[in-house]
Amino acid sequence: MRRPQTAPSWLESKNIVSPERLNQIYSQAYAIWKEARYYHWDELRRRPPPAELTHDEWWYLLKLKRAGDLKFVPLSDTAGRSFSFILPDLLIEQLHRIDCGLGSPLGVPEAVLRPESRDYYLVSTLIQESITSSQLEGAVTTREVAKEMLRSGRPPRDRSERMILNNYLTMQRIVELRDSPLTPDLVFEVHRLVTNGTLERTDAAGRFRLEKENVRVEDETGEVFHRPPPARELPARCVAMCDFANGRSPDYFIHPVIRAIILHFWLAYDHPFVDGNGRAARALFYWSMLHGGFRLFEFISISQAILQAPIKYALAFLHTETDENDLTYFILHQADVIKRATAALHEYVEYKTSSLREADKHLRGLGNLNHRQQTLMAHALRQPGTRYTIAAHRHSHNVVYQTAREDLLALMRQGLLLQEKRGKTFVFRVPSDLGDKLSKLADSTPSPATADLTLPLNLPFVTRSD
Repeated sequence: MRRPQTAPSWLESKNIVSPERLNQIYSQAYAIWKEARYYHWDELRRRPPPAELTHDEWWYLLKLKRAGDLKFVPLSDTAGRSFSFILPDLLIEQLHRIDCGLGSPLGVPEAVLRPESRDYYLVSTLIQESITSSQLEGAVTTREVAKEMLRSGRPPRDRSERMILNNYLTMQRIVELRDSPLTPDLVFEVHRLVTNGTLERTDAAGRFRLEKENVRVEDETGEVFHRPPPARELPARCVAMCDFANGRSPDYFIHPVIRAIILHFWLAYDHPFVDGNGRAARALFYWSMLHGGFRLFEFISISQAILQAPIKYALAFLHTETDENDLTYFILHQADVIKRATAALHEYVEYKTSSLREADKHLRGLGNLNHRQQTLMAHALRQPGTRYTIAAHRHSHNVVYQTAREDLLALMRQGLLLQEKRGKTFVFRVPSDLGDKLSKLADSTPSPATADLTLPLNLPFVTRSD
């Protein structure tokens, strides 16, 4: 990836513009400021400028507007210069949509809110985020293999699978810690969780990097894109980061979403650990969103949206660092990631609604099946070659072992599953005439008035057999 060209500073752009031209270009300022896009110099210089303006004059007008709206945060770069951001109209609109979609039940898919299906959705999201966040950091495995490991509870076989399991356990812990303040100890705990068993030096987990550990961000050719602050500054910077995350600084209101995004950037910029910084940064972002009151963010996977365009994710960092520490680039990018991740949740629910309609015909009226059994049967109709285990069913629905066991044994007693033993494990397979059996059972079983005839919309966690 090519490093973007460093933008001229506010003073540089002011000095470049000819004084004789100032009055003329000021007349076009309002039209320029209405531009919705938040251009970086590296983008702007490749575009045709507005009529009668040069690129330098165009950039000067943009910097003039931005300089007057800057809000500074208690994060500084390696030279001691502060980071800042502004609130362009585009960002305000994005924040409003996030508030409506994730800060309250408005516009949220009903299946996510229903008690009988929310835990299932939560587990599904944790798995999705665990896999994609690890893939962003270099984990190499297929999605199906990773899902099978997490659903069945088997131990990881290699470093990539260990990374994914670590992320899964970390995300579970983040949900538990959402009401706790951020402390350096909690930051260390998160790092230990995401790196457990994956570091070359096991003593590097849960501690700051040392001066002798020359940590830097570079590409595959060795070009350095970022050199983080020296190790001796990390303890103080971490305390400042926690104060910011907990709302103790700065002395003005920052929207919780912006605070979470800056926290994400902050840890990634400081790069306080020898490895696992990206995974830890995204985990802390989740903590901050949940801590800020966005409880429905449990069901959103941002890493999937980031993985679709990883270059834009990297450029969002670089645009900030190459334009006077302007965090607005990264904030806008992450706000768009949240928007796309939220849209993906809605699309997923809509897809599941459509795919379950056919299965619903067979299952309507089966009031003697609970929602977990109905979900398994719906999946079994679509995937007749699936083998189910108690452990996978348990992890899928976030229930205890005995509940999962009784679910499957009850289905077996009704002839809807067949049991066999593989080694020491009992597995349950689908009979070839499952559809007929469900139809006969529905015809012969009175449907109580209180039966819930709406299937929970989720993706069952199962183990498969070739």
